[in-house]
Amino acid sequence: MKKLLGLMLCLLALPAAALDGNQILQKVDRNLEPESYEAYRKLIDIQPDGSKKEYVLYSMKKGRDRVVALFLSPASDKGRATLRLAENMWLYMPDVGRPIRVTSLQSVTGSIFNNADILRIDYTAEYNVETTEEHKDAYLLSLKAKTGEVAYDKLKMWVDKQLLLPVTIEAYAASGLLLKTLRFKDIKDFGGGIKRPATIETDSPLQKGYKSVMLWSGLKKASFPDEIFTLNYLPRVQELRK
Repeated sequence: MKKLLGLMLCLLALPAAALDGNQILQKVDRNLEPESYEAYRKLIDIQPDGSKKEYVLYSMKKGRDRVVALFLSPASDKGRATLRLAENMWLYMPDVGRPIRVTSLQSVTGSIFNNADILRIDYTAEYNVETTEEHKDAYLLSLKAKTGEVAYDKLKMWVDKQLLLPVTIEAYAASGLLLKTLRFKDIKDFGGGIKRPATIETDSPLQKGYKSVMLWSGLKKASFPDEIFTLNYLPRVQELRK
């Protein structure tokens, strides 16, 4: 009995096991946003000469891999809508009148943010954690795409230890080429237990002098019927805001 009691005391004295990489990534997903939400985002594309082009989108996400985004401005893009179902993506343009398939590496805005960034689904839906390194203030996760359909073959994600939120992400092609770097800034309390970066900035060595910024607002938990995340509903998405 004394031996058993001593063993139990020794086990209690051991430090708590550190989170493994997959657990960290799952927490990153939920800390960035609820599994189902609505939000507004402004995308700002900055040219080498300092000129800017801005877009405002209303976004909805349901589950781990369904996203819809509706363009509210500029006037030339108002009414356009995009849908993502896992790795499949479509763009609806009112003047065309039907959804058109697009790829993850294309950009419906022409910015450094591609369609995979604009219609982002859970990282855990797309990536496995290969290695986890612990540094003083951050974890460094090396992520590998689960399939060849994912926009980036590998990600290096630096995660704030205290907040379990990304600080910097480097995105790589299968060749090892660095495609872009994303920087997460301006931690904001959105209410409802959601506290995350309100600003994401990105640049690419392939597009020197260009920069894109994504600003989040109005992020909150929301529930939607499955019907909204279908091709047939894309022409009607704007009705949700009337």
